[in-house]
Amino acid sequence: MSEINRQWIFTARPKGFVDSNTFSYHEAPLPTPDLDAGEVLVKTLYLSFDPAMRGWMDDKPSYLPPVELGTPMRASGIGQVAASEREDLPTGTLVMGFLNWQEYVVFDSNSAGSLNALAAGTPPDMALSAFGGTSMTAYFGLFDVGQPKAGETVLVSGAAGATGSVVCQLAKLKGCRVIGIAGGPEKCDWLKTECGVDEVIDYRNEDLNERLAAIAPMSIDLFFDNVGGDTLEAAIEQMADHGRIVLCGAIAGYNASEPLPGPRNMMNLIARRIRMQGFIMLDYLHRIEEFQAEFGTWVLEGKIKTREDVQEGFENIPATLNRLFEGRNQGKQLLKLADPV
Repeated sequence: MSEINRQWIFTARPKGFVDSNTFSYHEAPLPTPDLDAGEVLVKTLYLSFDPAMRGWMDDKPSYLPPVELGTPMRASGIGQVAASEREDLPTGTLVMGFLNWQEYVVFDSNSAGSLNALAAGTPPDMALSAFGGTSMTAYFGLFDVGQPKAGETVLVSGAAGATGSVVCQLAKLKGCRVIGIAGGPEKCDWLKTECGVDEVIDYRNEDLNERLAAIAPMSIDLFFDNVGGDTLEAAIEQMADHGRIVLCGAIAGYNASEPLPGPRNMMNLIARRIRMQGFIMLDYLHRIEEFQAEFGTWVLEGKIKTREDVQEGFENIPATLNRLFEGRNQGKQLLKLADPV
């Protein structure tokens, strides 16, 4: 075991994109393995990267408190218990929780309850991708909030991402016609050939408004939005009467230095009696067993395809976050620090 605990410290709240001033590398003393009663020492193996992390950096109220300056950047991850004073989390156990951007973390008797042991045989990367928060977001956002019905037309933005690609496949399982919006030929081809999406719009190489008007004129029954901005406005223009819009994310505006203007066609929500609702996956944590049972069966049966973009190296952590906002990630963005022992 190393004598230091490497960390990336959150040092400045960004205005716009994160940059070299947002985080600073730090070497802290390694937490002692001599633990008090109820404490657990965890070694980080994998880190998860999600667009929501950008919002956690802003100093304003939200569903989670802002990340505090001078602390390791908040992030969920998979770790392995290196030392333990808890009978239910013995040394060697693989766990999931907020491990943050550091190699080792001590959970005290109060915070150790936020750690969840992985089911036996679950690969660490799949615990953060196929069985992780992005799939839970897709599952509950689509089924509970969107409530798709067989034969409906479902539009998904950010369709090649970790959440969007699962939404597309779940909607297909429910008998819907699915249209996906993604950036670049590779992502669009993957959606059609692997995920079974009926129509794909490459927003980088096609006019989104024209293509939507051609393939779904005022006939989108359900829009699952991960992007916001102009994409949301384009979708509202082609929504059907009594359509539903599920607001999952708005990555188009996460790095804007000033708030983006809202859609200019909000009156359509009134004229067409459209329901638009946001949601947070954390509200559904009490139903995680329901998700695991049904969704896990679909994954094991090969009905759901997922993919991971796994970077490596502690030094590459900040750059890996930026891959999300540069559109370079191919599936769920992860970073590997170590293998379990």
